Amino acid sequence: MAGRLLGAAPRVLLTVVLTGLCAISAFAQDDPDPNSPTPILLTSPDSTRALATVSPVRGKGSLERIANNRAFDTGSKIALYFTNVSLMPGEGANAFRVYASDSEGHFYRFPVTALGRVAGYPDVYRATVILTDDMKFWDAPRPGDLNVYLAWRGLASNVVKLGVGGMDGIKDVPGTFPTPLATAREIAANEAKQDASDFSGGIGYRWSSDRMRFLEQATFGPTQALDARVRRIGLRTWLAEQFEQNYSDIPYPNIPLMPSTAPTTCDGGTDDVPLTCRRDRYTMYPVQIWFFQNALYGGSQLRHRVNWALNQLWVISGNDTQQSSHMIAYQDAINRNIFGNWRQMMYDVTLNPAMGDYLDMIRSTRTNPNENYPREIMQLFNIGLFMLNQDGTLQLDGQGNPIPTYDQATVTNLTKVFTGWRDCRPSDFQASCPNAVPGSPDYKDNMSLNTGSHDLTAKTLLTYPGSSATQNVAACGPPTCNTPATIYPYAYASLNQALDNIYNHPNVAPFVSKYLIQQLVTGDPSPAYVGRISAVFNANRTSPTQMKEVVKAILLDPEARGDSKTDPNYGKLREPVQLTTNLYRQLGVTSADGAMQSDGNISRYPRAMSQNPFYSPTVFNFYPPGYVIPGTSLLGPEFAIFNTGTAIARANFVNSAVYSRITVSQPDTPNGTQLYLTDLEAISNSDATGNRLLDEMNNRFMHGTMSPQMRSTILTAVTAISSTPANARARAQAAVYLTATSSQYQVQR
Repeated sequence: MAGRLLGAAPRVLLTVVLTGLCAISAFAQDDPDPNSPTPILLTSPDSTRALATVSPVRGKGSLERIANNRAFDTGSKIALYFTNVSLMPGEGANAFRVYASDSEGHFYRFPVTALGRVAGYPDVYRATVILTDDMKFWDAPRPGDLNVYLAWRGLASNVVKLGVGGMDGIKDVPGTFPTPLATAREIAANEAKQDASDFSGGIGYRWSSDRMRFLEQATFGPTQALDARVRRIGLRTWLAEQFEQNYSDIPYPNIPLMPSTAPTTCDGGTDDVPLTCRRDRYTMYPVQIWFFQNALYGGSQLRHRVNWALNQLWVISGNDTQQSSHMIAYQDAINRNIFGNWRQMMYDVTLNPAMGDYLDMIRSTRTNPNENYPREIMQLFNIGLFMLNQDGTLQLDGQGNPIPTYDQATVTNLTKVFTGWRDCRPSDFQASCPNAVPGSPDYKDNMSLNTGSHDLTAKTLLTYPGSSATQNVAACGPPTCNTPATIYPYAYASLNQALDNIYNHPNVAPFVSKYLIQQLVTGDPSPAYVGRISAVFNANRTSPTQMKEVVKAILLDPEARGDSKTDPNYGKLREPVQLTTNLYRQLGVTSADGAMQSDGNISRYPRAMSQNPFYSPTVFNFYPPGYVIPGTSLLGPEFAIFNTGTAIARANFVNSAVYSRITVSQPDTPNGTQLYLTDLEAISNSDATGNRLLDEMNNRFMHGTMSPQMRSTILTAVTAISSTPANARARAQAAVYLTATSSQYQVQR
């Protein structure tokens, strides 16, 4: 399947068109054809200057009458004309973005405020654009010609020229050419013809590049075996299988509860207290080992991938969580709800004692209330600071300012709801503490209620469109609430009332949806993408499988799928954990001697890149979802931990993994870890030109998008090593190292 030139955009491989977000109801359900057209901005017949007008053109022949010899004022509203798109029902202006750059390299994004068809031209659309940078990085475009392109579903149109405040004759980007309507229609017809010849239906999912992209999004990295399976059974069937998987092959370690102060016999070496007692029971070592073993080898890849994403939203940290058993119990609370209902997730996490300890709810009483958890369950976990539209964009007041979601009074009132809970104690009224161990705090069971410490006064909850005063919590004083038996049901009812109040806030759907898209697919998703997923979240609000539908919708959305994404602003920097596991899984990972599996003790690598699993530095996670890439206003969360030091650490990791190994070191590293390069050595040995090896790098790592310049550079380095059987490994290592350290690979697209 070949791409088309479309001006200066890279060669384009067509992407998926999904006409709906269907439920996976049967394994036999076909996957859709992944090909979708690439938008083409129209120009006049004799230049690459955009067809653009101040007001919409109307009437047959109107497009041909547009004169492209003028500049538009900064801040003015104009119409750009394009063709070769196929929209889903409801898809509109928020699915499109217009990007521009000037001769000095400044970068802008113009807001698209409306979308419409052009009368008399059924295949032509009009995008209404305001010529002001909506990212607010620059005050306004500098006067002169700009290079402009239209982005849709991660695809970039051809590049055209547009005069804003002047026409200074900016150079055409190499490869551009005029695209009047007749030429654009010819390109579109050829693409459709190629698409029809490529698609033959049948079982499985044959598009190799998109399979790799899908597995990067849905797992901790593609493997050859997984790729072959998805090719056979298709995306939907694989997802249906994964939704039924649990941690059965590599279960949570069973670590006993321990006293808050480690006993003097902790590393005594007895049957009950092993030599590794402090390591295994008072650090996150066993949790990290469990995590990486599942990431590298576990069959529950989708569950594990989403679990990791949710751990970076509902944050607790090993810096404050004392025992591994506490963290494991918290992981189980997350795991129970990964593909379940978000409201149930809120309840289970709220009453988990590790979260209670981390954000101080466990110490919050009516006489000494603590605001940490009430504040963060709103700000960081569910609704954010400002009101959102359902597509994730900010709601603004009459002065153009964002509208706060809550104030200090809301926090103060909500704090009262979360008073009185503490680690589970059998002495508390109706406490269920089956895992309690004398002398050790019980962090395996849900928190119990100390009824004497719960606030009984009235609480005013969140107000928002659709809420009412009846949602507030009434006071409960004597004689109604004067005994544990009467306070207990009031406290739990108040808790559930408050959680309902938060869950029903209109921000929750776009807040959660956008976050998960950023974690799995792309850092700066279009509002249309966010809106589609929000709709799925809301449509399943009472469903016990709500999050299954949300995750499925994210991964099958047309903005996620496709053999290639040509918009340079699409994608996400591979976070350190993903970079580490992607490399190991893509090539194959074994023990240091190659005889067995790795022991999973590889946290040293992401730790050096500022992401030490289960040791988040703060409740804000390793990086915030709203982080803006310096020099732009593009969202790129993972770039918050990308700097000179971590950039070097990334290269050092690849160097260590490719050219070295983690050797056996008892007791912490009993197996060691190394990459499996034997298959690449065989390819290297079979072709002195190095081209087969570069093809393999392109297919495995770049899903077919390696640029000619990158290929030429790596091929030169590989062929500088003489082609002998003794050098086959050195050639393979050079190819892997240069590919995995490249910017084109480090950004997952």
